[in-house]
Amino acid sequence: RFSLLLLNLEEYYFEQHTANHIINKDCKDERKFRGSLKICSKSIIFEPDDNIQPIIKIPLRDCSSIKAPEDNEASNPFTRNTPGGISVVSSQVFLIKERNVIAPYKTVRGRTEHLFQLDVVWKVGDVVQTLHQLYRASCLDKMGDQAAMITAILQSRLARTSFDKFRFQSISETLHMECKAEMVTPLVTNPGHVCVSDANLYFQPLNGYPKPVVQITLQNVRRIYKRRHGLMPLGLEVFCTENDLCSDIYLKFYNCQDRDEVYRLIAKYIENHIAEHTAESYVLQWQRGHISNYQYLLHLNNLADRSCNDLSQYPVFPWIIADYSSSVLDLTKPETFRDLSKPVGALNKERLDRLVKRYQEMPEPKFMYGSHYSSPGYVLFYLVRVAPEYMLCLQNGKFDHADRMFNSIAETWKNCLDGATDFKELIPEFYENDSSFLVNSLKLDLGKRQGGKMVEDVELPPWASGPDDFLQKCQEALESPYVSEHLHEWIDVIFGYKQKGSEAVAAHNVFHPLTYEGGVDLNSIMDPNEKVALLTQILEFGQTPKQLFTTPHPQRKIQKLKSLSRTSSHSTSIAESPVSPNEESFEDLTEESITLAWNNIAKLKLDTQCKIHKEAITGIAVTCNGSSVFTTSQDSTLKMFSRDSKTIQRSVSFSNMALSSCLILPGDTTVISSSWDNHIYFYSIAFGRQQDVLLGHDDAVSKICWRDGRLFSASWDSTVKVWHCVPGETLSNKKHHFELLAHLEHDVSVNTMDLNAANTILASGTKEGTISVWDVTTATVLHQTECLNMLFLVVSFASFFCTDSRHLLSTGEDCCFKVIDVQTGMLVSSVTTEEPQRCFKWDGNTILSGSQSGELLVWDLLGGKVTERIKGHTGAVMSMWMNEQCNSVITGGEDKQIMFWKLQY
Repeated sequence: RFSLLLLNLEEYYFEQHTANHIINKDCKDERKFRGSLKICSKSIIFEPDDNIQPIIKIPLRDCSSIKAPEDNEASNPFTRNTPGGISVVSSQVFLIKERNVIAPYKTVRGRTEHLFQLDVVWKVGDVVQTLHQLYRASCLDKMGDQAAMITAILQSRLARTSFDKFRFQSISETLHMECKAEMVTPLVTNPGHVCVSDANLYFQPLNGYPKPVVQITLQNVRRIYKRRHGLMPLGLEVFCTENDLCSDIYLKFYNCQDRDEVYRLIAKYIENHIAEHTAESYVLQWQRGHISNYQYLLHLNNLADRSCNDLSQYPVFPWIIADYSSSVLDLTKPETFRDLSKPVGALNKERLDRLVKRYQEMPEPKFMYGSHYSSPGYVLFYLVRVAPEYMLCLQNGKFDHADRMFNSIAETWKNCLDGATDFKELIPEFYENDSSFLVNSLKLDLGKRQGGKMVEDVELPPWASGPDDFLQKCQEALESPYVSEHLHEWIDVIFGYKQKGSEAVAAHNVFHPLTYEGGVDLNSIMDPNEKVALLTQILEFGQTPKQLFTTPHPQRKIQKLKSLSRTSSHSTSIAESPVSPNEESFEDLTEESITLAWNNIAKLKLDTQCKIHKEAITGIAVTCNGSSVFTTSQDSTLKMFSRDSKTIQRSVSFSNMALSSCLILPGDTTVISSSWDNHIYFYSIAFGRQQDVLLGHDDAVSKICWRDGRLFSASWDSTVKVWHCVPGETLSNKKHHFELLAHLEHDVSVNTMDLNAANTILASGTKEGTISVWDVTTATVLHQTECLNMLFLVVSFASFFCTDSRHLLSTGEDCCFKVIDVQTGMLVSSVTTEEPQRCFKWDGNTILSGSQSGELLVWDLLGGKVTERIKGHTGAVMSMWMNEQCNSVITGGEDKQIMFWKLQY
């Protein structure tokens, strides 16, 4: 029956002793109750073995006498003939769990004397001495002085003990580290010793509660998070399952160095451990529909230091539904939903106007809301029916007033809209499968409301047939198309750029400064009383999540929203196509056939290879019928290769400088090549001669693209230029007419570029690693992203089956694939590579890349790993071409060869 929740907040449980509680000593009605005496930092607790009897809690500050028999007069009948007895006289006692019923504590006021007889007589002196120490601490006037003295007693105890090595699982284990720490559970912490071996993580509580040793096998650890606990970077949370909500252990260390060393030792055993991830690394998975809205919010909460073990930083979820009166919930109507772009406090305009007026008149530091949207009190408000002992712990042994309880969903929502100080959001339990928090299954006496009605189950809206149905509909609402398209707005408010600064003021999202990370530096506060008071205020008031995003969060738009699994964060978003894998099926350029090709891209097989140049190949272009392949090379030649005869049919040299890229104009009549000699050359295939030349740059031309009669050219002269080209007439020798439409200026050399499918957005990459996203129609920069140390750079939009090109992929010498959201400029995914990747193709989920060493690599972008390695060139793969059906690939290498690859099923 005993738990740490019977202690006060910030109280420690030190030791226990088997004992008898003797009532009415030497009287006719003398009674003796067997049980366990618990010595805590602020109280004495006796837990009887008989469940009918109440647990007795005696606050030390209310004690007037704590004595052993040798301290008493020999004539005192209360302790005479009681070896091992300790007498405690108190003015107030709490009786808890009488008849083993969870209920508000019963207070007994007035002088009472208790005699506890320890089984081990010789320990009496030590126990009394400890109680005297703790009594002196509890009688200090100031909370800071109390905390300092108790901490000194605790640290002294920890220093006199160490981890028991006999608790190792194996005699062959090697000790790596041992330190002092506290195990954190909601509302309480438990001091002890942490030990890390080469196989296990151990925690041994100083008091042996709830068990002598907590052991976690390092190979079972799936995720670890560094946590901010009590506003200090001292926490570490360890997960051994894929369930993001509940961890296996949460530890709070006494210094950062110990925390970071334990983190380092555990991290070595985890492949792709989550602590290395950033919030952005989940954005792409969420946008692609590979994780649900629920899973994404859990990830964000975890990354923002929210934990179920810390009620002051409990995971926060949004109110989604605004209709709690209709008999049928219509998820197709926008008015069914809450406005996710605003914090709860701004949903009611009339209330907001009053709050804004008060805010404007308020002296610094200003804040709009006097209470937070997440706090220990709010969490337990929702969970009181399943966690009543937590509520009693938080509220000094009392439940809240019956009319202030969580009585009705509709009533709670109305109060959040209209209440002067109620701005709370929801908790994850509203979107899970366990409805027990809505039902008073423990038959708790939670009080009687005005009107005489007892507090029982939570009253549900008319559209819910029961608690399980209510949760089911809440889940459906959270995963609905409307919420998927608007959830990014709520993320901006809670985790994003509207959390702080001028954007927070504009969004009416300003809370007390102490609730924000960095709002106060506890280390700078020298007065221990001020520090304790401030910490208590912050922890009880609630804390704002760590800010994860400083730019607008990308929107989620999925063409076909699938039924998303709650158990897998990598559930497949597009089912494998039923199209049979034969040659004819690939001629059908449907989404299914392209998806099928990409699903099998690892089955690329080398068909043929030919060495056709004297230097590295820089560009590949193929005619519509696939019969002729044009290549450019650093050997300054453009070559035409016949796939049928496997022979070089033409070799053209325009100058003695390297050619950097090539393309074929629609109709297969003209090849355009870019050169390091600052020129762009037009070559007539039909007439076998140079048709025209464009001197458009002051330095080497690095890349060219052709779209809708417009030529785009990137150059080392720090520009990208857009040209309108009127074709010449070969027979009359009439030249092309070039009109400069746009001049996109950069700070340094431009190495590469690409356009989206609609030809409205252009991405350029410079030699210094800056990626610029341009609006082609206005010739203005939309976003710039720094991807440092990229002497060469490859960028490409995802074709994503002819829908809007929403993501941009880049790579360079920094050995990293980076995905950028085109709409916001946010980095949404990052995958580290072992070596530079010189070229690639991708479909938004899978990457086929050519590496510096010559291999073709297939990447699972969302999983962040290589799924297949295909041997290829003997030097770097410099260029890559893929047909529209995505089942045929040509690569050009530093080894002067072109290789032809085909998908083989």
